[in-house]
Amino acid sequence: MPYLFTSESVSEGHPDKVADQISDAVLDAFLALDPNSKVAVETLVTTGQVVLAGEVKSNAYVDVQQIARDTINRIGYTRSEYMFDGNSCGILSAIHEQSSDINQGVDREAPEQQGAGDQGMMFGYATAETDNYMPLALDISHRLLRELAALRRENKDIKYLRPDAKAQVTIEYNDNNEPIRIHTIVVSTQHDDFAGDAEMQTKIEHDIKTILIPRVIEQLKPELHALFNDDITYHINPTGKFVIGGPHGDAGLTGRKIIVDTYGGKGAHGGGAFSGKDPSKVDRSAAYAARHIAKNLVAAGVCREVLVQVSYAIGVAEPTSIYVNTYGSAIEGLNDNQIADAVRKLFPLTPYEIEKRLKLRAPIYSESAAYGHMGRTPKTVNKSFTQKNNGIEETIEKEVELFTWEKLDYVDAIKRELL
Repeated sequence: MPYLFTSESVSEGHPDKVADQISDAVLDAFLALDPNSKVAVETLVTTGQVVLAGEVKSNAYVDVQQIARDTINRIGYTRSEYMFDGNSCGILSAIHEQSSDINQGVDREAPEQQGAGDQGMMFGYATAETDNYMPLALDISHRLLRELAALRRENKDIKYLRPDAKAQVTIEYNDNNEPIRIHTIVVSTQHDDFAGDAEMQTKIEHDIKTILIPRVIEQLKPELHALFNDDITYHINPTGKFVIGGPHGDAGLTGRKIIVDTYGGKGAHGGGAFSGKDPSKVDRSAAYAARHIAKNLVAAGVCREVLVQVSYAIGVAEPTSIYVNTYGSAIEGLNDNQIADAVRKLFPLTPYEIEKRLKLRAPIYSESAAYGHMGRTPKTVNKSFTQKNNGIEETIEKEVELFTWEKLDYVDAIKRELL
């Protein structure tokens, strides 16, 4: 029976994503200066104010206030009329040292015996319906907002955009779980004040349909272009005026967009947020590992869709369980238990092995804090970090690999094991 499925995304200027980006920028700075740092930093943003809280164990000194200001300015909150800008907002830091009770369960004399930083279950998901093995509705939602941010920064074709925005895409599927058309697109974007509300609404709706949507369509493979037909229902700024936004419009907190960060409601989520946490926290590292496994299984042709679950006990290295569900899409002759056995054999899943395999003790997290942690393109980049020693400022250059959990580097091993 045909059905509708919806996913949403939020922009880098959404208040919750501002908080995520500040938390991950602080984490990156600590890891750049001391890769063994233990970090769990939460951020609150509201009108003219940033509050940082959490726990850190590190040999590095990091100017968290300056990092927060730089992050806010990079996002685009640079004008006082936004009632929240990087140069003038107040910043309160309430970061303290990590609990020794937690630390004794994580650190070991032998690094390979490192225990999980928390208990819980983590999920990875992948589907063959897109080239990046992500759910289509979420993929398009992310693309809409990345292009909207690009248009804002270009400041040429659309000159009134402000940083806060949300997008939502509903797709109609047929009986074979194949997308047949886009049913509804919702875009809400913050904007400068206009002279007249009616003219403003007409202008924004016209620009979204004639400038933004064509740019997104150009990014998609040709067979998906037909999904964008004349029957799409559009809701563009459906409440009308959206001048007041960002942290002035709504308070933002780290970790409140975990479904946007992962699979848009497809598959499952264990409940743990990512941003601000170093990789000893399996909420983050094991979720990345599960995505890495799921993506490689689908890319290897083992199944068309798969959900991978792992679970941990705090202070214990080995996972307490591994579960695989292919939703009946595994190739003939394979069942989910066989696939799970192969996962156990091919993918060591202790925190130490995950950190080592995916190169997670590096400053790689700021880039993941907006537009989703999954479905991104792996790449190597150079990053710069500043530290002060005895009043002398020095710059440290780091070459790092981003989104290592998206690499298709286990496809051949999976094929040898299962096919």
